[in-house]
Amino acid sequence: MSSTIANRYAQALFQLALEKQAVAEVNVDLEELVKVIETTPELVSLLATPKFSIERKKQIVSEVFATANPMVVNTLELLIDKKRVNEIGNLAKSFKTLAAEAQGSAEATVYSTRALTDSEKDEISSSFGKLVGKEKLTITNIIEPSILGGVRVQIGNYIFDNTVASKLDNLKRTLVG
Repeated sequence: MSSTIANRYAQALFQLALEKQAVAEVNVDLEELVKVIETTPELVSLLATPKFSIERKKQIVSEVFATANPMVVNTLELLIDKKRVNEIGNLAKSFKTLAAEAQGSAEATVYSTRALTDSEKDEISSSFGKLVGKEKLTITNIIEPSILGGVRVQIGNYIFDNTVASKLDNLKRTLVG
């Protein structure tokens, strides 16, 4: 779940990236930053610890992320200043959502019993994208055998459940009363 604080930082970074026409580049750098943090949680611990001075933490960030977009590095340094390093993941998620909305797309999670083919993903993207007013959906496919068949599509707060399991559950409620 994204926090209000992360949303504010993401909004500010998004506006700056939009002005500099670097939304895609910043988005990629933030995704890489999240991967680095997920694979090395010690980095966040190091940046959050009071043992090192803020200047030393900023120096570490500028060395580790030397090839990243300066806007991302500056945002990370700002988070260090404000002692909000733990918001990096939420900030990246919020930024990704803002970037997708600006491009007329949205994130979608599709639950199915097997991996979807590219053509099936495209078909789901065009069909369900129209339902929520988006041109394109970026689909994450999660394999969930318990649904028995069909698909469940989650786009933001919308859930479209066309699974065999939900149909059986509805039938059971109807028959039992």
